[in-house]
Amino acid sequence: MVQKAKILLVDDRPENLLALEAILSALDQTLVRASSGEEALKALLTDDFAVILLDVQMPGMDGFETAAHIKRRERTRDIPIIFLTAINHGPHHTFRGYAAGAVDYISKPFDPWVLRAKVSVFVDLYMKNCQLREQASLLRLQLEGGQPASGDAKESAGLLAELSARLAAVEEQAEALSKQLDESADAAAVATAAHLERKLTGLRRALDALEPGAGSGAGQVPSQN
Repeated sequence: MVQKAKILLVDDRPENLLALEAILSALDQTLVRASSGEEALKALLTDDFAVILLDVQMPGMDGFETAAHIKRRERTRDIPIIFLTAINHGPHHTFRGYAAGAVDYISKPFDPWVLRAKVSVFVDLYMKNCQLREQASLLRLQLEGGQPASGDAKESAGLLAELSARLAAVEEQAEALSKQLDESADAAAVATAAHLERKLTGLRRALDALEPGAGSGAGQVPSQN
C-alpha cells in the first residue's frame, strides 16, 4: 500500500483553508491545516510534507517570515513552498516571495485547475523521491551483507532482480514526469526532476555493479552527486 503524501495548508482564515481542501481533495492525499505560521512550524517538526501552500498575509508571523524559518531548518529547507496572496504590490512584492524561498507565487483569486496541477507535480516528485529512498535502503542492506556465500547466491540473485524491477518502474515514472514538465516547465520542478534522474542513474549503476560478472568493481557503489 502506497503511503499518501502530506500537503500543508497554511492560512489564518478557515474559509480559505476549506476552499483549498475542496480544490485539492481530488488529489487523494493527506491535507494538513495550519492557521498560523507558528502552527505550521510545529507541524513541520514531526511530519514530512510534499509541498506547502502558504498564505502571505497573516497576523503575527506572516508568510515571508514563516518561509524564512522553514528554509533555515535542515529538515524542511527543501520542501517546496507555494505562496498564495490576495494582494499584489507589483514585481518587488513578487520578488520578495521568491527570495524567501518560494517555488511559485500565486495571486488570489486563482484558477483551481492550475493550482491543483502545480501541487500535483510536487506530490509526484515527492513520491518518486520516497520510492528512490526505499530502493537505496534495500540496496544498502544488500551491500552491508557483503559478498553472499555460495548457498545464498540464488537468494541474492532474486533480491537483485526484485530491486532492478522496482527501480525500472521508478525510472519509467520519472521519465514520464520529465516529459510532462517539458510541456509546462516550472524551473524549480524541472530542477528537482533532473536531480531525481541523476540519483536514479547512480542507483542503476550501483545495481549493475552488483550483477554477477560485473568485474573487479562489483559490489562497489559509484558515488552519487
